[in-house]
Amino acid sequence: MKRIGILSDTHSFWDDKYVQYFTGCDEIWHAGDIGAEDVINRLEDIAPVRAVYGNCDGGMMRRRFKEQECFEVEGVKVFMTHIGGYPGKYAPGIKTSLMREKPQLMVCGHSHILKVIPDRLLDLLHINPGAAGKQGWQVVRTLVVITLDAGTIKDCEVIELGNR
Repeated sequence: MKRIGILSDTHSFWDDKYVQYFTGCDEIWHAGDIGAEDVINRLEDIAPVRAVYGNCDGGMMRRRFKEQECFEVEGVKVFMTHIGGYPGKYAPGIKTSLMREKPQLMVCGHSHILKVIPDRLLDLLHINPGAAGKQGWQVVRTLVVITLDAGTIKDCEVIELGNR
């Protein structure tokens, strides 16, 4: 069983609440638009980090991370990218990748809109944790914490960090 903290769109912003809510997580996943490398370094002080770069990330983040990642944790196959869209309206090429990879969980960012939606057609759970940073038009900054256990996704918790 692993507890996973998920965030996106920090845009170089650090909030000590990340420590508060991600302490005890086995991994932290950042779905892009990281901004400063310091954000990743500070997250790594809490738990191991998996990340993808976003459209606003510069050369350093693009050298350190990939645009898309596909991996397995606790028997759950995960597909993570920054610009992914959502069930019924995936970004170009994403549905093809999802059909090829057949993940149980898709994680993305970009829209700054919190969404946790099952895709019954592709048999997966879509999570966009919203935006954890202050850049953008979102009203409330958010994170998501989930538990992966023996091939199941459970205990999905949406955390509001306060207003932008």
